[in-house]
This record gives sequence, C-alpha cells and structure tokens, in this order.
Amino acid sequence: MTVSELSQAIKRTLEGRFDRVRVKGEISGFKRAASGHLYLMLKDENAALKSVCWKGNAARLGIIPEDGMEVIATGRITTYGDRSEYQLVIERLELAGVGALLKMIEERKKKLAAEGLFDPERKRRLPTLPNIIGIVTSPTGAVIRDILHRLTDRFPRHVLLWPVLVQGEGAAAQVAAAIRGFNALEVGGAVPRPDLLIVARGGGSIEDLMAFNEEIVVRAAAESAIPLISAVGHETDTTLIDFASDRRAPTPTAAAEMAVPVRAELVSMLGEIGHRLMSTMNRRLGEARLSVEGLARGLPEPMRLIQEKAQSLDGWLERWANARLPYFRRRTDRLAQLRAELKTPHQQLAEARNAIDLAANRLGAAFNLALERQHRGLERVGNGLNPRLLAEMVTRKRTALDHLGQMLDSYSYEKVLERGFALVRDGEGKPVLTAASVGGGDTLTLQFRDGTVEAVAGGKPSDKPKRAKAASGTGPQGSLL
Repeated sequence: MTVSELSQAIKRTLEGRFDRVRVKGEISGFKRAASGHLYLMLKDENAALKSVCWKGNAARLGIIPEDGMEVIATGRITTYGDRSEYQLVIERLELAGVGALLKMIEERKKKLAAEGLFDPERKRRLPTLPNIIGIVTSPTGAVIRDILHRLTDRFPRHVLLWPVLVQGEGAAAQVAAAIRGFNALEVGGAVPRPDLLIVARGGGSIEDLMAFNEEIVVRAAAESAIPLISAVGHETDTTLIDFASDRRAPTPTAAAEMAVPVRAELVSMLGEIGHRLMSTMNRRLGEARLSVEGLARGLPEPMRLIQEKAQSLDGWLERWANARLPYFRRRTDRLAQLRAELKTPHQQLAEARNAIDLAANRLGAAFNLALERQHRGLERVGNGLNPRLLAEMVTRKRTALDHLGQMLDSYSYEKVLERGFALVRDGEGKPVLTAASVGGGDTLTLQFRDGTVEAVAGGKPSDKPKRAKAASGTGPQGSLL
C-alpha cells in the first residue's frame, strides 16, 4: 500500500466508526482564522483532541467559544492526511451544564466591569415625560402587549417597536443591532428618534436569557446615547445588560411605569403649583401695597412744608433786596430761577405714584402672562384627560369650596347678632370697643339682628371716664376703679 492509500483507509475507517460523536471537554487554544473557520483543542486531564468548525457552521453555533469554557461538541471524526492527524469537525457546540454557563457569565462580567462599562458615572437620567419610546422585543407574545397596556393606563405615548428574536441563534446580534439602529436615527428625520429605549423579554431559564449576557449586547447598551431601561426576565432574573443599562426594571410592566408618570397625578400637581403661584403673587402684591401706604402715611403734609420754606425764602429775598448789593442781586436772581425749577412735593409724590403704578402694571402683566402660560399648559395636558377623572376632581373641589363657605358664614358677625348680641357704633359709624371711649351725651347706634336703634349715652356731656392716679408712697391709696 502506498502512504496515500493507507491514509485514505484510515480516514474511511475513522469516519465510518465515528461519523457522529458527542465529546465533552475544555476549550484551549481557540482562534478564528481570516477565512472564518474556527480552530481549537478540546482537552481533559489526560488527552487533547484537535477540532475545527467550518465557517458555515460557525455562524450557527449560538455561543462564542472562549478558552477555558467547558462545552459539549457534536460532530464527526476525520483525518488530516498531510500531517497524519485526526480531528473533530464540529457541527454543534453547547455549554456543559448550568455551572459552566454561570462561570462563563461571571468571568465575562468581571471583564466588562474592569473596562468600566458598569460604572455608575455612565448612568444617564431618564426623561420625565418622553415623547417617543423605542421598544426592542419580540413582536409576538405578552411582553409588548403588557408594555403598551401599561403606557395607555398611565400616560399614552408614541411607541416605536424594533422586532427582534429574544432567544436562540442570532438573537444577540439582532438585539445589539436594534439598540444601535435606534441611536443612529436622526433627530427630526422621517422616523423620529426615541427619547427612551426599553429592551424587554419575558422570563425563562438561564439558557433562554443567554442572548442578553452576550458581550455584543452589553457593549451596545453601554454605548447607547439614548437612556435605556432593561426589563429582561422576572424580578429574580439578572443578566449582564442590566448592569450596562441606565435603569433595571424587574418586569416589562415595571419598565413602562418607570418610563412615564401618571397623567392624573401630573395634572393635579400642575394645578396645585398654579394655585400656589397665584396665592404667592397676590400675597406679594398685598405686602407691596401695604408698604407703599405705610410710607405715604409717614410723609409730612406737603403744603405745610412748602409754606414754611416759602416764608423763609421770602425773608431771605427781602433782606437781600434791602442790601442792594450786586452780588446779592445775582444770588437772588439765581435763587428765583432755582425756585421756579424746583419740583414741589406734590409733583414728586405724583412721579413716585406714577412709577409705582407702572411697576404694578408690569408686575401684573408678568403675572397674567405666567398664569396664561400655566393655563395653556394645563389645557394641553387636560385635552387628553379622562372626563370621568376631571368630573370627580371638580366635584371634590366644589364640595371643599361649599364647606369653606359654610365656615365663613358661621364666623360672620351677623351670626353673633342672631344669638342675642348687639353691635354698638359711634356717631361716625365706627364700632365702639370699650366703655372708656364713650362720653356722656354721645350719640350711639345699636345694631340688632332685625334692625338698628339710635341711643344717647347717659351721664354728663363730654364727661369721659378718667383713669385713677397711681397712689403715692406716703398719701392715701387711690381708687382702683
């Protein structure tokens, strides 16, 4: 036999005897050739087996081989006659048990964390009310329906769905492409760019969720310029995309709750802020008005000041005129000119009042503009408000207003008059609060529940009760009444 004939005989023998085998071992010396073929060694404690995975099968493996990974390879044994070697041609590759899978995920997590992909400083703040929400998930199943239903209940938003596989071969590449595709959209383009992304999937085993542990998905989530919420699996499930995303939601429904606020609560909060703004502006205007009125009361009588200064000026002018000196005549002319140009207190007060009125008008205009903006904002938000919720809110406010009106009515002095009391007023119509302020012969008006009665105070006319003098240290003790 020739060498070639013997080599072919050995090849036929091995391929006929081992045309379908499953081999468990640890990957060592893995490398990917420029042609796309994969070369590696499967080894255990005592032996090593050369293995190759052709390019066509490499794209369908579902996992990316790594050194140290314990796997089960399915394929056939063949020979490589040029080197007198036998090798395993891998057709399928799977991880050898959950333990090996968890170990691989933990090692990958440490690697990506060391690169800083999970740092808290990379996390972005979610928008308060996004206009457009992009969702990366399967177009079928309960996940997308749960998210849309929850968004409709809380605050309806425009949603863009990027359909992807969420498990199996090619799922990781599709999820990563969807995240990068949303980020590649132009602002204001034909397809609007989302303000927030949600990557979601229902629960499953660790193998089912493996696509969201792949390095390509984690890097795409970390690179996303759009804030991203990960909602993969149930509350107890954790994948590597959860560490790279800006927020992790325990379920897809919880992700929808994180994405938008409750519309009714937002409308109520805006109404409360508007009411507080109006109350604050009214209070500030009232305080400013009281301050101006107080300052006006503290000013002396303008005419009296003018008369005193005019008299003094006339005296000086008379003395200067009698002196008949050119110097004083020139000064007199100058003083007369200054007197003609001098603004009177009435003019100064009028200018100050005009300035105050102008400031009040500007403040009122600014206040009305702010109220109008708040009103337009409330109208925009209220356009989509549920009529039933609005009716309930109006009913509660009307009930509270009626209650306050009843309290105000119960505190009025007319209610006190109905219980048998009377209100005493003096001749000027002002309430009389103390007996000491009433003199004999003063005209009083007594107001009862059903009308008023004129009365005259007894005693001597213009006799006012006098306060007793304090007793001296040596004289008799004075009256205390």
